[in-house]
Amino acid sequence: MSDRDPVAEIGPFSDSGADATPWPTALRELEQARLFWLSTVRPDSRPHVTPLLAVWTGGALYFATGDQERKTRNLHANDHCVMTTGTNVLDGIDITIEGRAELVCDPAERSTTADAYESKYGDLLTNPDGTWHGLGGTIRSGKVLLYRIDPEAGFAFGKGETYSQTRYRFQH
Repeated sequence: MSDRDPVAEIGPFSDSGADATPWPTALRELEQARLFWLSTVRPDSRPHVTPLLAVWTGGALYFATGDQERKTRNLHANDHCVMTTGTNVLDGIDITIEGRAELVCDPAERSTTADAYESKYGDLLTNPDGTWHGLGGTIRSGKVLLYRIDPEAGFAFGKGETYSQTRYRFQH
């Protein structure tokens, strides 16, 4: 366990005899997940959820968005958010990370994150026919907003033969 690894605790809604999901297992899910769901709160307190691409790098989750997007307007008023990934079946692991979304302006951090996006999503970003072709370049240039979520808390929901709820407490 590194200094940045969170403390994992088995939750009260777990099956009898279930074990906490080790952080390295949850981390692998975050690193390999292709699709995430970002939950924010509108200024009038109504929830907003949207799917997006994200990367875990340097101990945080990153996502890119436009400056006129609903999620951007929501985060401007309230930076608390939740990022979720997992499966839509009753098997596997679902992961939730809670934190505050912080706008990333540092060119070196933007470049490192763009590299992580291109490595993870490959041809979707780098091939001229890719769905998000050029996203790495727009992250590097600052033509798109880049947010970092430093985790405050997280959850892993193990599904299958044994159901478990693990809470992760991050130390800052």
